[in-house]
Amino acid sequence: MNRQTCSGGLDALFRPRSVAILGASDDPNRISGRPIRYLLSGGFKGPIYPVNPNREVVQGLKAYKSLDELPQTPDVALFAIPAGLTEQAIRECVAKGVKSAVIFSAGYAEMGESGLEMQTRIAETARAGGMRILGPNCLGVFNPQIGFFGTFTQSMDREVPGPGPIGIVSQSGAYGSHIAYLARKRGIGINYWITTGNEADIDLAESLEWMAAQDDVQVIMAYVEGVRDGERFRRALALAQARRKPVIVMKVGRSEIGAKAASSHTASLAGSDAIYDALFRQYGVHRATTTEEQIDIAYACARGIFPKSNRLGVVTLSGGAGVLISDAAERYGMDVAPMPEAAQATLKSLLPFATVVNPVDTTAQALNEMDLLANNMEVILDQGGYDALIAFFTTVPNTRTLSGPLRDAIAKGCERFPDRLIALEMVADEDVVREYEAAGFLVFEDADRAVAALAALARFNQSFDRAQTPREVTMAAAVGQESMSEHAAKELLGRAGIPFLRETIVVDAEAAVEAAGAIGYPVVMKIVSPDIEHKTEIGGVLVGVSDADGVRGGFETLIQRAAKHRPDAILEGVLIAPMAKQGVEVIIGVSRDPIFGPAVMFGLGGVHVEVLKDVTFRLAPFSRDEAVRMIDEIRGRAMLSGVRGAAPSDVGALADLLVRISDFAAAHREDVETIDLNPVVVLPEGQGAVALDALVVPRRDH
Repeated sequence: MNRQTCSGGLDALFRPRSVAILGASDDPNRISGRPIRYLLSGGFKGPIYPVNPNREVVQGLKAYKSLDELPQTPDVALFAIPAGLTEQAIRECVAKGVKSAVIFSAGYAEMGESGLEMQTRIAETARAGGMRILGPNCLGVFNPQIGFFGTFTQSMDREVPGPGPIGIVSQSGAYGSHIAYLARKRGIGINYWITTGNEADIDLAESLEWMAAQDDVQVIMAYVEGVRDGERFRRALALAQARRKPVIVMKVGRSEIGAKAASSHTASLAGSDAIYDALFRQYGVHRATTTEEQIDIAYACARGIFPKSNRLGVVTLSGGAGVLISDAAERYGMDVAPMPEAAQATLKSLLPFATVVNPVDTTAQALNEMDLLANNMEVILDQGGYDALIAFFTTVPNTRTLSGPLRDAIAKGCERFPDRLIALEMVADEDVVREYEAAGFLVFEDADRAVAALAALARFNQSFDRAQTPREVTMAAAVGQESMSEHAAKELLGRAGIPFLRETIVVDAEAAVEAAGAIGYPVVMKIVSPDIEHKTEIGGVLVGVSDADGVRGGFETLIQRAAKHRPDAILEGVLIAPMAKQGVEVIIGVSRDPIFGPAVMFGLGGVHVEVLKDVTFRLAPFSRDEAVRMIDEIRGRAMLSGVRGAAPSDVGALADLLVRISDFAAAHREDVETIDLNPVVVLPEGQGAVALDALVVPRRDH
């Protein structure tokens, strides 16, 4: 289904000047009555048009029998009507010139073939008339900045959310409502919120791209079950990264059961979880594993300060708390580096009873002299070189006689450093917490959660700094759909700059001897056939053949084995290749994801990939810097640095190879299904990297 490609097409949905509610109820507690109630309590300034043929007045507003009776064309129509009435209502909205519609009801694609057919018809009708559709089977959209609440979620029964720096995009209405409610409880304002449901038209990718483009969105939270428009989703994440907007995603479907549930829930494809992880790493997205984590990080990001490094200062009233925070810092990759010697001496002169290395333990005695505490924190921030600081004050802020002086002392100590992120681990009543937050501090009850959030923000800053212009690769001529032998694959990839050994293909034993003599013994011999992908399984590879007699015999052996195991195979001959120099063996591969296109895999060879699954992925194409980060991610990275006296490997050449295979995969994203380079030998530094085997499988389903 073709969708609108201009993100501006969502402006009328998010910022309507007038709203119609089809099927509007006078009962503010019914699904069809709540949107009016929320629009009224939210203070929506534009006209609200209830459409109900059976009433003159709905919740104090003049009601209309049909869309035709409305005095003006609304920007948005909220469909609070049964699924069976939707098609006719869509036609009426198109005739009236309505710009967008929100369909709450279920009973469409998620219910099976007949529901999908009806959903397709309404989408086609709307598209032909230039009207956008949100849903069906969704909880709607809201924008508190203008009091627009086009939703029926019961999470607003007590109060509607206030505006703030957050944008929320969710494929699940219930989860979207859940995190919006939790954000409100945490004191985080929301400027835009949308749930996409079945995505007959407006989908997650377009919604996220629209929010990434808005100046009044600083942080984006998303709930993802499956992405349909992979290219647009990737473009949206790239835009958010380039505009320094953190994206915190809850991507469900890691487990097989979870993936099936996601698919049935919104009739979307969950895709490969490893590919989603690769995408998120590539664009600096934080993938939360719990809702609490997602809210914590959004809360911290809303402050708008992202640590320039992972250096963390720690101030406590308790040595034990310092150990706890230090342990958490190690888990999450934060550096609790010691204070410089001069700074330690200064702190010792201020608080002789304190432990001053880092963590700095002031003990509870510091509370007797708040000015000393302020000076202490100022020295730590001024001389310690820390871009983030955690201070542990337990329940002290809830002590009414100490709460204000303590808050003021911390603020005084930090006032010269507005670019530093200060988190306080404390337990206090909500009004006290809000006072500390108003003073500029993040407040957490748990040290682990605080450190995790600060670590995420430090990673966001690194991601923002590495944001690059998307790499453009021109599509290449198709490789065709015929199977390809190793020799043909190497010729194809060699033209793209992939390095291989000098090899010769021969069709008789004497030619094999001549080729081996020219190359130099010992040699490797391989059967060459487009029909035999895994040569080792039939004994189709001979290694270390050391003389002419061995080559003659080896040639006959390979031909016989191929005839025995694959009598139907087309044989092109035998490949004669030199033995490779010693180096570290790695594997590089490409697989075409149905949503996101080609993804490049990298890992160490042998047991590392077969048993430990120590591999990482990136979506093609990517830059050399991204290739280096890819190499650094694997657990076995130390093998490339040289172990037990071995020389360091040529990581630069390996990164170049990854970029070239990435460019090739992107240029052939429509016609190549998989590529395997296994093994690739990374030689000592300065000597390069070379692929010893190659497999290219063309795509045949297009």
